[in-house]
Amino acid sequence: MKKLRTVGQVSPSAIEDEWQRRATAAAIEAARGVVKLDGPIPPAVPIGRLSDMEWGWVLAAMLFAWLSARAEQAAAEQLDTEQCIRMTALDPQPWDAGAVATILPDLANACPDIDWSQPLAQWPRDTMVEFLLTAMRLIRKATIARDLSDKGITRQSSASTIARQANAAAGGPLMTADEWNDELGI
Repeated sequence: MKKLRTVGQVSPSAIEDEWQRRATAAAIEAARGVVKLDGPIPPAVPIGRLSDMEWGWVLAAMLFAWLSARAEQAAAEQLDTEQCIRMTALDPQPWDAGAVATILPDLANACPDIDWSQPLAQWPRDTMVEFLLTAMRLIRKATIARDLSDKGITRQSSASTIARQANAAAGGPLMTADEWNDELGI
């Protein structure tokens, strides 16, 4: 039986695709902002002549604009900012590739019986199973450590920092409400 859709109802994947397009457009616009007549990189400079610092400016502008758009999505959809920023629609996910990359030195040490000079296709079945199980165990450990870390992509602000920023934005003092109760020490 065919599932009927309400006219005008948008699928969650279409909404996510739109946010991805917005984030990408923001990143491209930010890169163009770096490469302009009054910007740090003149528009006529061939990309092959960009210095590492100039590449850093382009990358930082794009990255921060993309993250900003994803944080905007998180606020608009009341999502966890960290998880929203991690949704990249890439396969493999960069977060997973990073976790796998961190285990490579340990993987070689955890499989001392493997003859690394042999091509992979010539490994005995038992060796391949041992290798893959060891890799899975190390990857699982790395992804758990990554996901449970309190040091995410977005900076974790304390409640007092947020209160100070809110007070300052409203034109108030850089003090939290509980600091008004402190003794004066006169």
